[in-house]
Amino acid sequence: MKSMFLASSFKDVASLFVESVSGECAGKRVTFIPTASLTEEVNFYVAAGKEALENLGMIVDELEISTAADDEIASKLKANDYIYVSGGNSFFLLQELKRKGADRLIAEQVALGKVYIGESAGSIVLTHDIEYVAEMDDVAAAPGMGSFASLGLIDIYPVPHHTNHPFKGAIESIISTYEERLPLCPISNTQAIVVSGDEYSIWSVER
Repeated sequence: MKSMFLASSFKDVASLFVESVSGECAGKRVTFIPTASLTEEVNFYVAAGKEALENLGMIVDELEISTAADDEIASKLKANDYIYVSGGNSFFLLQELKRKGADRLIAEQVALGKVYIGESAGSIVLTHDIEYVAEMDDVAAAPGMGSFASLGLIDIYPVPHHTNHPFKGAIESIISTYEERLPLCPISNTQAIVVSGDEYSIWSVER
């Protein structure tokens, strides 16, 4: 059964993740994929995500998809307990996942029940087509992407950072443009989409 935890900012909702896996995360190994951040000038969230995982007692095993050998990609995705895909540019991330065949491997592992943790771009690429986030991410960062067709593991379309600076204007524009055409699922930095099988729910951190 598919099990996914999709966030805007993982460090802000790490407590929800613990709850979603019934506290059984200490000692688990997580394949940490920072690839989406490579085209971004601002990337503090990568270190913040790693720290949040380590604070939960998890062992972080980094896998930079764009430069890793095929056998390393396959072995880490298969061997480790969880898959974590960090934020950054959704288009560059999708381009590299497709180019290296990691999109298929991730889909296979999720289908087998491996827990997938997505942060921002890492959440977006799970839907069917990512063209809808062009106002938030620079498409030019992925000249070799081909189509916008993505992993297709969820039927909803995550819209991360809803109401949060500095994406507020872009997010409002995305919602205005696509809310009648796509099943958008906006989440703020203190919310997460918890997917179990074909069902999903939005969890929030109490402030």
